[in-house]
Amino acid sequence: VQLQASGGGLVQAGGSLRLSCAASGRTASDYRMGWFRQAPGKEREFVASITWNGWNTHYADSVKGRFTISRDNAKTTIYLQMNNLKPEDTAVYFCARHRGPLSTVARSQSYDRWGQGTLVTVSS
Repeated sequence: VQLQASGGGLVQAGGSLRLSCAASGRTASDYRMGWFRQAPGKEREFVASITWNGWNTHYADSVKGRFTISRDNAKTTIYLQMNNLKPEDTAVYFCARHRGPLSTVARSQSYDRWGQGTLVTVSS
């Protein structure tokens, strides 16, 4: 599976962006997928995940109520709708494929395929 993230950009605080992650490969739609982010000088952190069928999602506390993860398996694309953005959301955002039990969805080590990242900058 190859992953290609896009949709990042510069936005003012309170604004919105939608990130996309296009997945290639025959079994791309069979896996739980996740979004992570990494701000300058900080470790990569979990943002959200979604099961292969889109029925179950998980979010970091910092983004709950503002971000929504979704997927379109027909297009093998995962989305991250980000609303009410804050300057602290500024980071490079990565999509990734999860391999492991549900209990590990927030651990970057349980993801085995990563996209190249897309930069989100939120100005105050």
